[in-house]
Amino acid sequence: MMEFPVITREKRPDKIGILTLNRPELRNAISIQMRREISACLHEWGNDPEVGIVILTGSGSAFTAGFDLKEFRNPDLFDELFNSSAQYHRDVWKFPKPTIAAVNGPAMAGGFDLAKLCDVRICSESAVFGHPEIKFGIPTLFTPLRWIVGEGLARDLCLTGRNINADEAHRIGLVSEVIDDDQLLQRAIEIAQSILEAPLAALQTMKRFFIDAAGRGLEESFRIEHDEEFKKIIQKQIKATPRKR
Repeated sequence: MMEFPVITREKRPDKIGILTLNRPELRNAISIQMRREISACLHEWGNDPEVGIVILTGSGSAFTAGFDLKEFRNPDLFDELFNSSAQYHRDVWKFPKPTIAAVNGPAMAGGFDLAKLCDVRICSESAVFGHPEIKFGIPTLFTPLRWIVGEGLARDLCLTGRNINADEAHRIGLVSEVIDDDQLLQRAIEIAQSILEAPLAALQTMKRFFIDAAGRGLEESFRIEHDEEFKKIIQKQIKATPRKR
């Protein structure tokens, strides 16, 4: 059985699974290992009748600062970095049960993407969202954001890379609620309990609708935005990075 050193998992008696990113000393930077652990956990819980909904959150003061950039500096990690990224994003989006992002602090770059791929987002007063990677030549995942906040605002946030705080995130519909930091997880649990008042079969049918009915599907959009464009940019950057001797 796979061990999970950089995430923590809790299965509650009320059929709520809580998945916590657990690298607080690195602001929960999403490493290859973390992506694999998230994928493995979601695969396990997707088939587990004792889990009807999943809450994703971060330990410490950040949701996640995004991908672990140290790994981008190692050309030997390119295949693992790309493949784990391609798989993990799809695993979050296609998880067959409802997901809630309880954003407990900054959700930057790939961390912003993780929140966008969840069905429901709430955040703490200390939350911040942004796509700073555009300033370093990395294109962002535009399509899931435009589904949530609309075309115009999504273009603004993806092109400028500007940060938005919790109040603006709520105003534009990125999150449905802003909660005191110390009450965030409890509020996420309450929302999850409310969702689970519906039969799981009905919730899973709704998830299929969400995945299939969003205009151009995530698979096509992700293939273009990640598998083609993101891959080309990262390959170019890695080729430009001198190898350590």
